[in-house]
Amino acid sequence: MAKIIQTQGKRKRAIARATLHPGKGIVKINGRLLEHYSSSMLRLRVAEPLIIAGDMAKGFNFDVSVMGGGSNGQADASRLAIARALVQVQPSLKQTFEEYDRLLLVADVRRKETRKPNDSKARAKRQKSYR
Repeated sequence: MAKIIQTQGKRKRAIARATLHPGKGIVKINGRLLEHYSSSMLRLRVAEPLIIAGDMAKGFNFDVSVMGGGSNGQADASRLAIARALVQVQPSLKQTFEEYDRLLLVADVRRKETRKPNDSKARAKRQKSYR
C-alpha cells in the first residue's frame, strides 16, 4: 500500500484540503480536472508548485476539496495545500519553494478587517452634516 498524504491550506475565508497519492499526475479540484478549473490565470497559480517540482509531481495524483471564500482565495488555498503535500514527499523542495515564493509554504495571515458599530465599513466614517 502506497503512502497517502493529506495537507490543508487557508487563504482569507477559503480552506483547501489536498490528498496526494501515487498516480499519473492528475489534479482534481472539487472533482473537476485542473484544465477545466476557473480562469487561466487561476489555473496557472494553482499549477505553480507542480511546475516548480517538475517531473517528480507527475508521479502523484492530487485530489483537492476547497470550500468558502472567493475564487482567488480558493486558488491560493489550493496552491498552498498542494505545495505542502509535495514538500512532505520530497523535503528538498522546501528550499526551492521558499526562494520562489514564501506563500507556497506559509499561509497568508491577512484577514478582512471587522466592521465597527454604527459605521458602514471597517474604515469608513459617518458623513457629517453641519445643517
